[in-house]
Amino acid sequence: MPGCPNLKKNLKNCSCSYASCGRKGMCCECVDYHRRNMQIPGCFFSPAAEKTYDRSVEKFINTSKE
Repeated sequence: MPGCPNLKKNLKNCSCSYASCGRKGMCCECVDYHRRNMQIPGCFFSPAAEKTYDRSVEKFINTSKE
């Protein structure tokens, strides 16, 4: 199945601010990519933390405590 059938719907809620991200709105691909890289997708972070582009588990834990 080419493309994402939910792309339009996902884009409305996608909080990724990384302009050149090729996975924007394609949640399955985004989660797979970040999981392979031992990272957390940007949509799990607060808006301020997401804009740092630091997707590390450490960053997520530290910003979740704030």
